[in-house]
Amino acid sequence: MEANKLEQTAPLIVITGPTASGKTSLAIKLAKKFGGEIICADSRTVYRDMDIGTAKPTPMEMQGVAHWGLDLVEPGQLFSAADFKEYATKKIAEIRDRGNIPFLVGGTGLYIDGVIFNFSFANRSDERYRQRLEYMSIEDLHKYCVDNNMSLPENKYNKRYVVRAIERSAQTVVKNASIQENTIVVGIATEKNKLANRVAQRVEQLLTNNVVDEATYLGSKYDWCSEAMTGNVYPIIRQYICSKIDYAEMIQRMVVSDRQLAKRQMTWLRRNPYIVWCDLYSAEHYLSQILAHLGNP
Repeated sequence: MEANKLEQTAPLIVITGPTASGKTSLAIKLAKKFGGEIICADSRTVYRDMDIGTAKPTPMEMQGVAHWGLDLVEPGQLFSAADFKEYATKKIAEIRDRGNIPFLVGGTGLYIDGVIFNFSFANRSDERYRQRLEYMSIEDLHKYCVDNNMSLPENKYNKRYVVRAIERSAQTVVKNASIQENTIVVGIATEKNKLANRVAQRVEQLLTNNVVDEATYLGSKYDWCSEAMTGNVYPIIRQYICSKIDYAEMIQRMVVSDRQLAKRQMTWLRRNPYIVWCDLYSAEHYLSQILAHLGNP
């Protein structure tokens, strides 16, 4: 197919779903088969050095498919949904210019929505706004997040982190009612027990890949109080390193944490009426049919 023709007709393929649902492996398989490049929509994999704990795809797992959105900033640096939208929009255009198909893949709902609904962002992180938030109780801050469709941070009972999360999310001021043209959004629906098993297997794999050693290194290099280190499995591993919990309890808490993450992700994603929900097999078949007919209507 000629590059200029593909540039005009290639849709943005969005594959989303909860953690451990298999969306990354599906995206790689389709991108490799149909000439695609992947933009990772994950608020944790944007950080350098945080490879194992965030389940960042390895070079071998990428199978030669170009991946974007990884290792953009150091832990401790701020990276907002507005930053991601600007980055991803630019990459989508570049991928199409190369005659390839852009895949937007991940479970961070705000990152994905910012791109496909073309959110407009404005900076509201001023001192007066921050003071108003700091005067609120933690319960009021949680309600504020719910009322404004904002995601709570992993450590949602730490007021300082909740305020910072609100400041970042509060950039959202305008969104379109419908998604951008030429966008196809597929969500990976996984039966509850099967997803629980996949989460447990993922935690086992993280431990096999020496995530404890990685967390120890990151805590030393970037400080455990760095914002990037306050989410995901890292705070749990810190408790184990400090002998506050044993190995078995660490594993159990990591599994529970990922299950809770999957639940939060699904709560967010279910609000999007444009998502076509499929199991992995059906999603591959559905998207393969669409991609196979590009340029051959």
